[in-house]
Amino acid sequence: MSFLINALRDLLSVLLPKKCCGCGTFLEGDERDLCTHCLAHLPLTHYGAVTNNATELRLMGRIHFEAATSLMHFYKGNIAQGIVHAIKYYGEEDLGFRMGRLLGHDLAASHRFDDIDIVIPVPLHKKKERERGYNQSLLLCRGIADICKWPIATDVIIRHIYTESQTHKDRKGRIDNISNAFEVIKPDAIAGKHILLVDDVITTGSTIAECADRILEVEETRISIASLTIAGS
Repeated sequence: MSFLINALRDLLSVLLPKKCCGCGTFLEGDERDLCTHCLAHLPLTHYGAVTNNATELRLMGRIHFEAATSLMHFYKGNIAQGIVHAIKYYGEEDLGFRMGRLLGHDLAASHRFDDIDIVIPVPLHKKKERERGYNQSLLLCRGIADICKWPIATDVIIRHIYTESQTHKDRKGRIDNISNAFEVIKPDAIAGKHILLVDDVITTGSTIAECADRILEVEETRISIASLTIAGS
Protein backbone atom coordinates (compact mmCIF):
# COMPACT_ATOMS: atom_id res chain seq x y z
CA MET A 1 0.00 0.00 0.00
CA SER A 2 2.77 2.45 0.93
CA PHE A 3 4.46 1.62 -2.39
CA LEU A 4 1.31 2.63 -4.29
CA ILE A 5 0.92 5.85 -2.29
CA ASN A 6 4.54 6.81 -2.96
CA ALA A 7 4.14 5.96 -6.63
CA LEU A 8 1.04 8.13 -6.87
CA ARG A 9 2.85 11.00 -5.15
CA ASP A 10 5.74 10.66 -7.58
CA LEU A 11 3.30 10.68 -10.51
CA LEU A 12 1.51 13.76 -9.19
CA SER A 13 4.82 15.55 -8.67
CA VAL A 14 5.54 15.03 -12.37
CA LEU A 15 2.06 15.97 -13.60
CA LEU A 16 1.53 18.79 -11.10
CA PRO A 17 4.99 19.95 -9.98
CA LYS A 18 4.99 22.14 -6.89
CA LYS A 19 6.48 25.58 -6.76
CA CYS A 20 8.76 26.98 -4.08
CA CYS A 21 6.66 29.05 -1.67
CA GLY A 22 9.58 31.44 -1.32
CA CYS A 23 10.39 32.36 -4.92
CA GLY A 24 7.87 30.52 -7.11
CA THR A 25 10.35 28.37 -9.04
CA PHE A 26 9.50 24.72 -9.65
CA LEU A 27 10.86 22.36 -6.99
CA GLU A 28 13.27 19.65 -8.04
CA GLY A 29 14.44 16.32 -6.66
CA ASP A 30 14.05 16.11 -2.86
CA GLU A 31 13.10 19.75 -2.40
CA ARG A 32 9.97 20.23 -0.28
CA ASP A 33 8.02 23.51 -0.16
CA LEU A 34 11.22 25.56 -0.44
CA CYS A 35 13.95 25.37 -3.08
CA THR A 36 17.54 24.90 -1.99
CA HIS A 37 18.34 28.56 -2.65
CA CYS A 38 15.48 29.89 -0.50
CA LEU A 39 16.22 27.41 2.26
CA ALA A 40 19.81 28.66 2.34
CA HIS A 41 18.69 32.29 2.35
CA LEU A 42 15.97 32.36 4.99
CA PRO A 43 15.81 35.89 6.47
CA LEU A 44 16.75 34.73 9.96
CA THR A 45 16.78 37.30 12.76
CA HIS A 46 19.23 35.54 15.11
CA TYR A 47 17.25 37.10 17.98
CA GLY A 48 17.06 33.92 20.09
CA ALA A 49 20.04 34.61 22.33
CA VAL A 50 19.78 38.42 22.13
CA THR A 51 18.12 40.52 24.83
CA ASN A 52 16.42 43.76 23.84
CA ASN A 53 15.99 42.47 20.30
CA ALA A 54 13.42 44.05 17.96
CA THR A 55 10.65 41.67 19.04
CA GLU A 56 11.21 42.50 22.70
CA LEU A 57 11.39 46.23 21.98
CA ARG A 58 8.10 46.06 20.09
CA LEU A 59 6.37 44.51 23.10
CA MET A 60 8.22 46.34 25.84
CA GLY A 61 6.04 48.57 28.01
CA ARG A 62 2.86 46.83 26.82
CA ILE A 63 3.15 43.51 28.66
CA HIS A 64 5.54 42.03 31.18
CA PHE A 65 7.48 39.15 29.65
CA GLU A 66 10.55 37.08 30.44
CA ALA A 67 11.94 36.77 26.89
CA ALA A 68 10.70 37.15 23.33
CA THR A 69 12.03 36.20 19.92
CA SER A 70 11.08 35.81 16.25
CA LEU A 71 12.74 33.43 13.84
CA MET A 72 12.55 35.44 10.59
CA HIS A 73 12.09 38.96 9.24
CA PHE A 74 8.81 39.40 7.33
CA TYR A 75 8.71 41.91 4.47
CA LYS A 76 6.34 42.22 1.53
CA GLY A 77 7.52 39.86 -1.18
CA ASN A 78 10.28 38.15 0.82
CA ILE A 79 10.76 34.44 1.51
CA ALA A 80 9.21 34.67 4.97
CA GLN A 81 6.00 36.15 3.58
CA GLY A 82 5.77 33.28 1.11
CA ILE A 83 6.24 30.77 3.91
CA VAL A 84 3.63 32.40 6.16
CA HIS A 85 1.09 32.62 3.34
CA ALA A 86 1.70 29.00 2.32
CA ILE A 87 1.06 27.84 5.89
CA LYS A 88 -1.81 30.20 6.65
CA TYR A 89 -3.78 30.29 3.39
CA TYR A 90 -2.70 27.34 1.24
CA GLY A 91 -2.93 24.40 3.64
CA GLU A 92 0.80 23.67 3.93
CA GLU A 93 0.49 22.11 7.39
CA ASP A 94 3.69 20.06 7.11
CA LEU A 95 5.61 23.24 6.34
CA GLY A 96 4.17 24.81 9.51
CA PHE A 97 5.43 21.88 11.56
CA ARG A 98 8.89 22.05 9.97
CA MET A 99 9.13 25.80 10.56
CA GLY A 100 8.11 25.16 14.15
CA ARG A 101 11.00 22.72 14.49
CA LEU A 102 13.41 25.39 13.21
CA LEU A 103 12.01 27.81 15.78
CA GLY A 104 12.34 25.11 18.44
CA HIS A 105 16.02 24.62 17.64
CA ASP A 106 16.53 28.37 17.96
CA LEU A 107 14.76 28.48 21.33
CA ALA A 108 16.74 25.52 22.65
CA ALA A 109 20.09 26.95 21.51
CA SER A 110 19.41 30.32 23.16
CA HIS A 111 18.93 28.85 26.70
CA ARG A 112 16.75 31.86 27.52
CA PHE A 113 13.63 29.68 27.42
CA ASP A 114 14.86 26.64 29.31
CA ASP A 115 12.31 26.81 32.16
CA ILE A 116 9.17 26.93 29.99
CA ASP A 117 6.36 24.80 31.46
CA ILE A 118 3.65 24.96 28.78
CA VAL A 119 3.40 26.07 25.15
CA ILE A 120 0.18 27.81 24.08
CA PRO A 121 -0.69 28.87 20.53
CA VAL A 122 -2.53 32.16 20.09
CA PRO A 123 -6.04 30.75 19.53
CA LEU A 124 -8.27 31.32 16.54
CA HIS A 125 -12.00 31.83 16.93
CA LYS A 126 -13.71 28.45 16.41
CA LYS A 127 -15.43 29.77 13.25
CA LYS A 128 -12.11 30.88 11.74
CA GLU A 129 -10.48 27.57 12.65
CA ARG A 130 -13.32 25.65 11.00
CA GLU A 131 -12.93 27.75 7.85
CA ARG A 132 -9.15 27.24 7.72
CA GLY A 133 -9.19 23.67 8.98
CA TYR A 134 -6.40 24.22 11.50
CA ASN A 135 -4.66 26.83 13.64
CA GLN A 136 -1.34 27.77 12.02
CA SER A 137 0.11 28.73 15.42
CA LEU A 138 -0.65 25.25 16.74
CA LEU A 139 1.34 23.76 13.84
CA LEU A 140 4.31 25.85 14.98
CA CYS A 141 3.79 24.71 18.58
CA ARG A 142 3.88 21.08 17.52
CA GLY A 143 7.20 21.64 15.78
CA ILE A 144 8.59 23.46 18.83
CA ALA A 145 7.40 20.69 21.15
CA ASP A 146 9.01 18.08 18.92
CA ILE A 147 12.39 19.69 19.63
CA CYS A 148 11.98 21.10 23.14
CA LYS A 149 9.63 18.43 24.59
CA TRP A 150 7.35 20.98 26.24
CA PRO A 151 3.64 20.11 26.60
CA ILE A 152 1.11 22.03 24.50
CA ALA A 153 -2.16 23.36 25.91
CA THR A 154 -4.96 24.25 23.50
CA ASP A 155 -7.89 24.36 25.93
CA VAL A 156 -6.71 27.01 28.40
CA ILE A 157 -7.49 30.24 26.54
CA ILE A 158 -10.08 30.80 23.82
CA ARG A 159 -10.83 33.53 21.32
CA HIS A 160 -14.48 34.09 22.14
CA ILE A 161 -15.02 37.14 19.89
CA TYR A 162 -14.86 36.74 16.11
CA THR A 163 -12.67 39.62 14.95
CA GLU A 164 -11.98 41.08 11.53
CA SER A 165 -8.61 40.45 9.91
CA GLN A 166 -5.84 42.59 11.35
CA THR A 167 -3.96 42.72 8.04
CA HIS A 168 -5.01 46.13 6.73
CA LYS A 169 -5.57 47.93 10.05
CA ASP A 170 -3.31 50.54 11.61
CA ARG A 171 -2.00 50.15 15.14
CA LYS A 172 -5.04 51.75 16.83
CA GLY A 173 -7.39 49.75 14.62
CA ARG A 174 -5.61 46.53 15.56
CA ILE A 175 -5.82 47.32 19.27
CA ASP A 176 -9.53 48.20 19.07
CA ASN A 177 -10.29 45.16 16.93
CA ILE A 178 -8.69 42.65 19.28
CA SER A 179 -9.75 44.23 22.60
CA ASN A 180 -11.30 41.67 25.00
CA ALA A 181 -11.26 38.97 22.31
CA PHE A 182 -9.61 36.34 24.54
CA GLU A 183 -10.72 34.53 27.69
CA VAL A 184 -8.85 32.12 29.96
CA ILE A 185 -11.23 29.24 30.69
CA LYS A 186 -8.89 26.97 32.68
CA PRO A 187 -6.84 29.24 34.96
CA ASP A 188 -5.88 26.40 37.31
CA ALA A 189 -4.02 24.68 34.45
CA ILE A 190 -1.55 27.56 34.13
CA ALA A 191 -1.39 29.09 37.63
CA GLY A 192 2.24 29.47 38.66
CA LYS A 193 3.51 28.35 35.22
CA HIS A 194 5.90 29.88 32.72
CA ILE A 195 4.01 30.02 29.42
CA LEU A 196 5.50 30.22 25.94
CA LEU A 197 2.91 32.02 23.80
CA VAL A 198 3.35 31.34 20.07
CA ASP A 199 2.08 33.15 16.97
CA ASP A 200 2.98 33.17 13.28
CA VAL A 201 3.49 36.93 12.73
CA ILE A 202 4.08 39.84 15.07
CA THR A 203 3.23 43.12 13.36
CA THR A 204 2.29 45.74 15.93
CA GLY A 205 2.10 43.09 18.65
CA SER A 206 -1.52 43.95 19.49
CA THR A 207 -2.88 40.40 19.20
CA ILE A 208 -0.19 38.67 21.20
CA ALA A 209 -0.19 41.44 23.85
CA GLU A 210 -3.95 41.14 24.34
CA CYS A 211 -3.68 37.36 24.63
CA ALA A 212 -0.74 37.61 27.04
CA ASP A 213 -2.62 40.12 29.21
CA ARG A 214 -5.40 37.63 29.81
CA ILE A 215 -2.89 34.90 30.75
CA LEU A 216 -1.03 37.23 33.10
CA GLU A 217 -4.25 37.83 35.03
CA VAL A 218 -3.88 34.27 36.33
CA GLU A 219 -2.00 34.02 39.62
CA GLU A 220 1.80 33.88 39.35
CA THR A 221 1.96 33.16 35.64
CA ARG A 222 4.95 34.26 33.59
CA ILE A 223 5.03 34.79 29.83
CA SER A 224 7.64 34.37 27.13
CA ILE A 225 6.85 34.88 23.46
CA ALA A 226 7.98 33.28 20.21
CA SER A 227 6.81 34.02 16.70
CA LEU A 228 7.78 32.60 13.36
CA THR A 229 8.20 36.09 11.91
CA ILE A 230 8.29 39.76 12.84
CA ALA A 231 7.02 42.23 10.27
CA GLY A 232 8.94 45.28 9.15
CA SER A 233 11.95 44.93 11.43
